[in-house]
This record gives sequence, C-alpha cells and structure tokens, in this order.
Amino acid sequence: MANTTNMSAAAIALNRFGLGARADDAVPNDPKKWLLDQFSQYQAKPISLANQPNTANLIAKFTQQQQEMRKLDDADKKDMKRTFRREIKDTYQDAVSARATLALTSPTPFMERLVHFWANHFAVSIEKPAIADLAGVFEFEAIRPNILGNFKDLLFAVERHPAMLIYLDQVKSIGPNSKAGSRSAEKQPDKKRGLNENLAREIMELHTLGVRSGYTQEDVTEFARALTGWSIAGLGKDKAASSEANGFMFRPQLHEPGERNIMGKAYHQAGKAQAEAILIDLANSRATATHISTKLAQHFVSDTPPESLVNKLTQAYLASNGDLSKVYRALIEAPESWLSSPAKFKTPWEWLISSLRGLGRQNLDNIKVGQILNQLGQQTWKPGSPAGFDDIAATWAAPNALLRRVELAQRLVAPLGDKLDARVLADKVLLGAVSDQTKTAISRSESASTGLALLLVSPEFLRR
Repeated sequence: MANTTNMSAAAIALNRFGLGARADDAVPNDPKKWLLDQFSQYQAKPISLANQPNTANLIAKFTQQQQEMRKLDDADKKDMKRTFRREIKDTYQDAVSARATLALTSPTPFMERLVHFWANHFAVSIEKPAIADLAGVFEFEAIRPNILGNFKDLLFAVERHPAMLIYLDQVKSIGPNSKAGSRSAEKQPDKKRGLNENLAREIMELHTLGVRSGYTQEDVTEFARALTGWSIAGLGKDKAASSEANGFMFRPQLHEPGERNIMGKAYHQAGKAQAEAILIDLANSRATATHISTKLAQHFVSDTPPESLVNKLTQAYLASNGDLSKVYRALIEAPESWLSSPAKFKTPWEWLISSLRGLGRQNLDNIKVGQILNQLGQQTWKPGSPAGFDDIAATWAAPNALLRRVELAQRLVAPLGDKLDARVLADKVLLGAVSDQTKTAISRSESASTGLALLLVSPEFLRR
C-alpha cells in the first residue's frame, strides 16, 4: 500500500505550527503568509478573557482574607478555609476553560501555540494552592502580552509576577545582612532565616542560560542575594514599599546589601536595580539565545532538531537583541521547519485541542477539559517540576497512555452519532496526509462514531 502520510505545506502550517485543522478551515494558499499574518492579527487580550480576574484583585482579595482569618476562632477558620479552597478551585477551572475555549476558536492558532510554549517554558504549578488562584492570570497577563516582543520584556514580566515569586519561594528569601535579616537574628538567634536560591537557580538553568552553560553554584548564590527584596504586596506591614499594578513589590528591608559578582562581572547597583541589571545581561547572553532557540526548534520541528535550524534561530535572536518576532520569522522561513515527515508526537493538551477542533467544536459545552487532561497525565498548569512538561514523544507515547486516548476518543465522538463521516473528515483535517492503512481501518469500522474515534487515534492524527 502506498504511503501518503507526508504532510503538505498547508498541513504543516495548520497542524504543526497551528493547533490542528478544522473541517471548516480555508486551506491557506500561501502557508508562510498565513502564519506571518497572524503576527498583526493576534489579540493579547481577547474579549473571551474579559471576565477573568486580574492579578491585583486576586492579591488584594487574598490579603483581605488573611486579615479576616486572623480574627476568627479555630472552628470558623476551618469553615473559611473550605470556602477559600472552593473559590480557588472555581477560579482555576474557569481559567482552564477560558484557555481551552480560546484554543478552539482563535483565528491565530500559531500565536496561541506560542502562548502555550512560553507558559510551559516559564512553568508554575498548582501543586502550591496559591498558584491555582494565580496560574491563569499569570499566563493571561505575563505571557500573552509579551510573546511578540523582546525576550527581556517577557522575562521581566514573568519573574516579577506573584505566581512565579510564590511558586519558587522568592517571597521567603531574606538577605542575611539586610535590615530584616539582622533584626531577626537579634530577636530569634535560633531561628534560621536567609536566602532562598530557587528563583535564581531556575532563571539561570531553565529560563535563560540553560544547563552546562558556564555558570557556577556561587553565581546562583550571588544572583539569589541580588534578588532579595523581590516580593509581592500583602505580606508584612511595610508601608514604605509601594506595590505595582501586577502585585509585585520590592521590599528594601529584605535586600542583601553590597556588590554582586556573577560570571566574572561586577554589579554595583543598589536595591531592585541590581537584579534587573543581571536579568538584562542574562537575556542578552549567547547561551540564552541558544537555549531558547533549541527549545523552539524542538517544539516545532523535532525532538532532536537539526543543528542548522538551531543556529539560524540563535543568529536571529542575537542579531535582533532578543526580538522574538524575528526569531519566529526565522523559524517560518527555515526549510528545516517544513520537512514533510510528521516528527512531533502530540502532548495530551495538543491532542485534545486538535481533536475538538477537528470535530468542529466551537465551545466546550459539557466537556470537562481539566478532568480529561488530568486523566491523560497533563493537568493544566501542574507539571512535575519547574522544568515544565516534557516536549518529547518518549514521555507521552507509552502503551497505557495511548489506551487512555482511545477511551477518551470514544467519549468525545459519542455525542455526534452519525453526523460526521470520518473518511471525509480525515481528508479535511489531515489535508490528504492519510495512509491507506488508516483509510481502510476507518472504512471497515462498525459505525460512524467508531470511525471518528479511529481517526483521532490514528498514527497520522497523533503526530504533527
């Protein structure tokens, strides 16, 4: 039987760069132009997110709740905590639904894929209860508005957001020789308080330079000293420090005084400006350019991307001083991005969204996206570590994982009955990249819904 699974350029644009073709999609005559046009069409704050809470309001609400809690007896505190947990769960589920609905309906699916990429690069996790309240607004306010700008601006927005500061314990970090550190040591000499290096380490290892890029443990510690004072509003009673619109607050009384020396460079700045200067240098580093380019190439093209593609993206990053739109343009223009073999295995999120798009869903109705993704092993905003979810086939293609997709595919198509013909739909959503084996399996299926389920778990649909 002939192998017809090689992807056309239009299929690559819709399914590899985008979030999955819809049966009613117009096939782009010029796939590269279709992708490039999305740069100007993208809406960082679409109407569908208008009802989502903002960070400042969530932080203010949390602060007020903590103040009220202190006035209650133990029994009332338990009741109030239960109420808080329900409210946080509702906020989280609403944000997950808003994210998924946007992925189904957005006219700029390439841009939405980039939002998801960066949200995973700068991962936070709802394993910490406070993050369940903030994970949605973190993506909506820190990631979405900055995906087309300079990497430095994206980096600043992310590292100063309360979700990241709480997730990586920056709010607990105190300079040992700061005013607060010295006071604490005098009052409670037996109680250890001091630096927390989590944020500094993950910025260097995961967010910017990457592992084995030349920095040392001492560099991490020095960066952690520079970051002391980076905190959020609503903690403590310091009236002198002023909070910013997103809830970020610099607390000078926590900041470790003195010069910092990182990777051979001295930073003489005082206060908040010291860590800012370090972040700018990290953003401008060649190691960061290579790390970001490698991850983008791995996400869009192959688990082991061609070195030539990584080099092109790295050069675009360095030549533009970190202009992300220039890096994406280099990705689109590179021949390596358009290899016809579907090399990337879809993550559970990618598979679910592309399935719903392929089936023509414009809304979620009764589909509980959060619950489904939990069953598939990729609960939204809950990776196992700050490294985010893996972006390679080995993590997602195990037999048990595939069996769960088969079961869920049957549930997704059940409401459709015989309304869709899988043979027709296969050609529309895969744009002809369907093997004879898959066509035969679908044609022999005992019902229309079984044929649809077979399409959703076919080798061609599972890859992009």
